[in-house]
Amino acid sequence: MGRKHFLTFASVVALGVGGAALTVPDALLASKGVVANAAAGVWMREVGVALVSIGFIAWCVRGHADSPTMRAFLWGNALLQLLLLPVEILAYTNGAITSFWGIVPNSILHVLLGFGFFWYARAEARP
Repeated sequence: MGRKHFLTFASVVALGVGGAALTVPDALLASKGVVANAAAGVWMREVGVALVSIGFIAWCVRGHADSPTMRAFLWGNALLQLLLLPVEILAYTNGAITSFWGIVPNSILHVLLGFGFFWYARAEARP
């Protein structure tokens, strides 16, 4: 898979999950075994805004040429995936998320997307 296809995939995932977090936050929380409340709904919508924004940026730059700016975008997203990976795992371990199967999809996505962003960030031509 080329970088453009990878960024297309990443943007569709971010736009889809972000859109769901914005529009049906209670359903996403329930899928993780979390009881919805007003504060969790606000937080979920904030995460949705961030994901939609990241997905939009990924969509816009997916065909851009190699550059220091593209590398920064790719490294930043690799770091994002790396830092997000343990969040739900720790939440499950601590009992905040009660459904094991509620953390599996995100964990897999964080590993795959993190690897992809790392791969393409390292593959970029150096000046």
